[in-house]
Amino acid sequence: MSDDLCDIGLWGLAIMGQNFALNMASHGFKVCVGNRSPSKVDITVERAKTEGDLPIVGAKSPEEFISKLSKPRKLILLVMAGKPVDDTIAQLSEFMEEGDMIVDGGNEWYINSIRRAKELEPKG
Repeated sequence: MSDDLCDIGLWGLAIMGQNFALNMASHGFKVCVGNRSPSKVDITVERAKTEGDLPIVGAKSPEEFISKLSKPRKLILLVMAGKPVDDTIAQLSEFMEEGDMIVDGGNEWYINSIRRAKELEPKG
């Protein structure tokens, strides 16, 4: 793995997402963070610096976010349940490859999770 690439990505930087990213980074994982609102990325990266120079890097677009993750890519979504999850998966999966993994960490209805898994299965 290249030192420039991150171990894991976290997309969705409300309070829970920011704190989850900071927690992973404080335990030695290099984390790439992304969000629909780029200002949240800046805030999270700055928090990482002030809270112990934690290994968090920011990405301002889905393509940049995916490109900063080591393969196979592992990413966590922490976005609002429902259509926002579908929209985010559609945006991010466009740049993903076979073997990459998405974990929906939100409070989602399990039927939607099953549907999404079936929709993504052909992509690997």
